[in-house]
Amino acid sequence: MADAATATARPPAPPRARPRRRRPLPALAVALAGLALVMALAFPRVERAFLIAMGDRDRATLELATQVMRGALSRTEALPVLLAERPILARLLREPGNSGLLPFVNEQLRQTALSLDLSDVYLMDAEGLTIAASSYRTDRSFVGQRFAYRPYFTEALAGGLGRFHALGTTSGERGYFFAAPVIDGTEITGVVAVKITLDAFEATWADSGSTIIVQDMSNVIFLSDRADWHFRTLGPVPEAGLETIAATRQYPIGRLTPLPARRAALGSSGYEIVTIDGAAGRESYLMQTGLVAAAGWRVSILSPTAPATVQALTVMAVAGLAALFVLLIAAVIWQRRIRLEERLAAQAGEQARLEARVRERTRDLDAANAQLRQEVEVRARAEAQLRKTQAELVQAGKLAALGQMSAALSHEFNQPLAAVKAYAENAATFLDRGREGEARENIRLISTMADRMASISKHLRNFARRPQDKTGPVPMRAVIEDALELMRPRLDKAGARLDYAAPAAEVWVTGGRVRLQQVIVNLIGNALDAMEGREPPEIALALAVEGRRCLLEVRDRGPGLSEDALAQAFDPFFTTKAPGQGLGLGLSISYNIVRDFNGRLTAANRPEGGAVFTVELDLADPPAEMAAE
Repeated sequence: MADAATATARPPAPPRARPRRRRPLPALAVALAGLALVMALAFPRVERAFLIAMGDRDRATLELATQVMRGALSRTEALPVLLAERPILARLLREPGNSGLLPFVNEQLRQTALSLDLSDVYLMDAEGLTIAASSYRTDRSFVGQRFAYRPYFTEALAGGLGRFHALGTTSGERGYFFAAPVIDGTEITGVVAVKITLDAFEATWADSGSTIIVQDMSNVIFLSDRADWHFRTLGPVPEAGLETIAATRQYPIGRLTPLPARRAALGSSGYEIVTIDGAAGRESYLMQTGLVAAAGWRVSILSPTAPATVQALTVMAVAGLAALFVLLIAAVIWQRRIRLEERLAAQAGEQARLEARVRERTRDLDAANAQLRQEVEVRARAEAQLRKTQAELVQAGKLAALGQMSAALSHEFNQPLAAVKAYAENAATFLDRGREGEARENIRLISTMADRMASISKHLRNFARRPQDKTGPVPMRAVIEDALELMRPRLDKAGARLDYAAPAAEVWVTGGRVRLQQVIVNLIGNALDAMEGREPPEIALALAVEGRRCLLEVRDRGPGLSEDALAQAFDPFFTTKAPGQGLGLGLSISYNIVRDFNGRLTAANRPEGGAVFTVELDLADPPAEMAAE
């Protein structure tokens, strides 16, 4: 109390100093400048990442193009060797003036070119003069042409396999040449050559979306799906290369002009950026290169960098807009925070006065809380006592039910015991007379009677024990059978007729097994009490499932219930029995047990006479071990 008085007398706190107003606009400008700097530094890295990804995708196209060219060349290089082994070619070289043989060889070479899809097949003598050719019928016939200046001729004449790529001096078509020596005995008397055109490669590249070029070791672009790049160079042509080109008439020297290109490596990725100034403006490409080693070619794929640049710009734009949005949100939040601080500063004085008033009221609340805690403790003790009393009433109800069944149970035990005694005496007599089979049968009957009494004792023990408070899945069919087993002696004594058809499958409900068994025993016992004096007593049990609920009906053929009895049937200490025959707690206990299971217990009269009590419970999933079975 002294502390409270001191707190009340304490002078109010001085008002807080008004905070200096801070403006978010300068900070926002600095943040925007920093964002622009970060984006400017990040853009080249983002663009390079997209370029590398594009190059990785194009690698498959490049590998496919190189594989196709390698396959075409490898399929063709053995053909001149096979053709050179034809005896008719060596014979024509020995007899070049044989007018009967020459037409046959020409036609044979033409048919070979047609069947193998070759551009040209031709036979040259040791001087390089073409004496027979597949093109002998055409205006561009090789017959009479000299090709001694071609490297493939000199290589084959020296005994090797000649190969060369060039622009045809007669046909004007780019092609690849293979040549093999024609050997007559031990002497090379001529050369047979085949040519394949390379235009088909370019046709397959047109749909790739990129530009594919083939360069030789002199940096001359020999193949490309861009016709304006044919025979252009993507690097300096060595002086020795120019001399070889001129001597072998490989390309037209006048067309060997360099492309206005600049090349730069894309970091350590292995790719290059090639920038070419053309008539349509500056074009930038991502280039990667593969090899066709047998032909001495470098195959490169050039993909425009514009899509990767657009992707990078899009990503940076989205990131920039997102960052700008975040900055704007931060600026708004900052502005609101400043206003909140000003509002808090204005409220500081009022808050100090309110705190003083709160301290005064706190003392009253502490006293009220202490009194409330005492009342809560009293109520908690009362509730615990109530639960204890209810549990004792439940146990008392079960003992009362056992008391009602005691006479029937006595009869149920005395009858088997008398039978056991008689069977035992008979067994002894049979043993004395040496009739062991009959003695064994009597002993088996004694065992059956003992099992019967043990079963009744087990059900009585389970029914009489104190139930647990917890609930869980309970097999309803088994509970009903246990309750009927307990009530069997009383039912038999009363001569009651029971109408009950157990379901084929078990029905699982939420509850407690012992307490639910007690409810069923109470309802059957009440039904028997209601039909006392009526012959014969009839009790019907019906178990059904409706949706997610289980319904158990207990029906009797008694006089039914009056309106007052229906209204008070579940009230404690209400009974319609004669004085001294019941406490009026059975239905009340059963009602509370079912309610604890989140169920309902209702009573009604049947149109045909008698009463019906309905237990309604929630269905439950069977335990895991039962579900597994």
